[in-house]
Amino acid sequence: MSKPFIAPSILAADFANLQRDIEMINRSDAGWIHVDIMDGVFVPNISFGLPVVEAVRRHAQKPLDVHLMIVQPERYLEAFAKAGADTITVHYEACTHLHRTLAQIRELGCRAGVALNPHTPVPLLEDVLEQIDLVLLMSVNPGFGGQAFIEHTYRKIARMKHLLATHRLPALIEIDGGVGPDNAGLLLDAGADVLVAGTSVFKADDPIQAIRELGEHPKPALA
Repeated sequence: MSKPFIAPSILAADFANLQRDIEMINRSDAGWIHVDIMDGVFVPNISFGLPVVEAVRRHAQKPLDVHLMIVQPERYLEAFAKAGADTITVHYEACTHLHRTLAQIRELGCRAGVALNPHTPVPLLEDVLEQIDLVLLMSVNPGFGGQAFIEHTYRKIARMKHLLATHRLPALIEIDGGVGPDNAGLLLDAGADVLVAGTSVFKADDPIQAIRELGEHPKPALA
């Protein structure tokens, strides 16, 4: 059995005490630190940009999982790689030339991820699957933390897992939005590999324990 990756989303952290919260993640069982970049155009909210990513990188002891919820993400890939991103995920809906964008991310030495909004069908990724290291399935509409989980995500995970298995490809499946102790086990049973958790971690009385509990549901090791 293998433990899943838990990726606390610092969108829900205390921005006035961001170093403290990053150091908490360092001490925890988390696998990655999830960093949501929002531009106020692709999504209605604005979060933070390159200077904050650079500051997080200086204190982080875990890989940075950078999720670009922005238009024309190809303009900023090199900058985010230099700022310290280990994984860069772009949205299918925001990329005119997705194949080229994924190739560029890999050329920069980062894992290449593609995110799908709740309404975007899984089969649309079939022609770029070999360029993808990670598929992020949004289980809320992107742009704000603390939203309710969208239930059809379970079926979408199963479809994504089947598509990857059909092509014998090892991309990870990541879930972002409304993840907490009530659904973490179900998501992992459905085939998820990485769980992004914001509110359920940072609003918990004991965030380190919350991270541990999310990751205590083991999933079968890949053959």
